[in-house]
Amino acid sequence: MSVQYRVVVGKKDERVDGPDAADVVFSVPVAVAAAAGFDATVEFMRGRVKATGHTGQVLELLKSGEATAALSRLASQS
Repeated sequence: MSVQYRVVVGKKDERVDGPDAADVVFSVPVAVAAAAGFDATVEFMRGRVKATGHTGQVLELLKSGEATAALSRLASQS
């Protein structure tokens, strides 16, 4: 399974980690991912983290904490 993480900074300005033809793609605005206490699972349930791909794989990545770690890392890059 391949995964791509996208943190949206502005229109046509995204920080991307992962292949373009990924099986699962996560996308979140930088303001959400950079907030203190960011948790991708909580924000996914609130509709602020968007995900495409197989639902089982999306939930597995959220549960493991991998999505939170990757999105937080991208958001902290300048």
